[in-house]
Amino acid sequence: MEKKLSFSSYLVIGTMLFALFFGAGNLIFPAELGQYAGTNLVPAIIGFLITGVGLPFLGILAMGVSGSRNLQELASRIHPVYALIFTSLLYLTIGPFFAAPRTGAVAFDVGIAPFIPESSMQLGLIIFTLLFFGLTLWLSLNPAKIVDRIGKILSPGIIILLFILLIMVIIKPMGEIMPPQEAYMNGAFMKGFTEGYNTMDALASLVFGIIVINVIRSMGVTSKRGILVASIKSGAVATSFLGILYVGIAYLGATSTEAFGLFETGGPVLSSASSYYFGMIGSIMLAVIITLACLTTSIGLMIACGEYFHTILPKISYKYFVTFFTLFCFVVANFGLSNIITYSIPVLMFLYPLAIVLMLLTFTSPLFYHARVVYVSATAVAFAISIIDGFQTLCDSLKIPYFNWLQPIITFYQQNLPFYHQGLGWLLPVLAIMLITGLFARIMYRPKTV
Repeated sequence: MEKKLSFSSYLVIGTMLFALFFGAGNLIFPAELGQYAGTNLVPAIIGFLITGVGLPFLGILAMGVSGSRNLQELASRIHPVYALIFTSLLYLTIGPFFAAPRTGAVAFDVGIAPFIPESSMQLGLIIFTLLFFGLTLWLSLNPAKIVDRIGKILSPGIIILLFILLIMVIIKPMGEIMPPQEAYMNGAFMKGFTEGYNTMDALASLVFGIIVINVIRSMGVTSKRGILVASIKSGAVATSFLGILYVGIAYLGATSTEAFGLFETGGPVLSSASSYYFGMIGSIMLAVIITLACLTTSIGLMIACGEYFHTILPKISYKYFVTFFTLFCFVVANFGLSNIITYSIPVLMFLYPLAIVLMLLTFTSPLFYHARVVYVSATAVAFAISIIDGFQTLCDSLKIPYFNWLQPIITFYQQNLPFYHQGLGWLLPVLAIMLITGLFARIMYRPKTV
């Protein structure tokens, strides 16, 4: 008889998963959304929760349902070469390209920037990120229990501190909620939906899912159904924490605009609110906790990326990869938080549809007998649309004209694809091709090929 886990076990796994997810983006993006959405906060945060909470939850479940040992094995259902490229790009995105440098930039913006003059900001960023990523490198090369211990203390600490801050916001709001900014005036739901991409948690869930499943197995749950049920319950704990914090931080952002004005990113929103309610002590406490939280996230990402790339390129040592990635993070972090966000959005507009389609295919796979033709067709359609989304977003972000070859394709997509203007032009074509090729697979393939 298979062991059944207790509620406390689900709580422990769920809290661990929350700690894995909870990083720099989980703080700054809902705060920024609250400031810019203003009185359109409700539809905006609902959209944000779907991609910021719902998709990571589905990602965890997808790994449980698939039975795959890792993301690369799951993506190999499309093609081994695609799996290698997709998994590598995903690791680079949640690692040295964007998410890891962002940890250093956010720690500086929230924790350090309020204490130094504007004229010394760039020098301060260089010194801080040098120390931050130097410590990241040292601890990534010498993984010790101190990182786990800090993580176990920090997760409850962050939750408690933020809940105290959010209770104060509810009891004594900083100001009235202001009218929405232009981006949120019309279509606030869809704007919030695509803003949820910025947390990168749905991408990370395809990596973290395996960690959760291994923990569940180590507790004595081995059947596919048992693992899936345990993943659902543990995932529900983690995503509930995330959802409550997102709503609270977004509300904090919305009530802060009258008092402080609009900030370029969400980092200063939290430091300003902490100072408003708790003075210098509050700012220092927030600075210490956020810096340590970002540090543990940075170390975890460097270790994960180093291990993955050492696995696919075993002739290059783990230490070399970690050293190179950490130096790369230091350089990228010094471009500043707003620039990191600007350049990450086009990549996320390209990667997210591919990740979502892989999740959809994983859940529906038994219906079409796991036929590769369905996986390939749906992914090809998503790729053809999302790569144009990525280039279009890049041009829009940099405020440059569309490339000559790009404009006719964008025009064609705008005229023919429903929801293209909302960043979801890929959705209906993918569902249509899944239905057509799925029916073909059910006719052509017999159950014995499962």
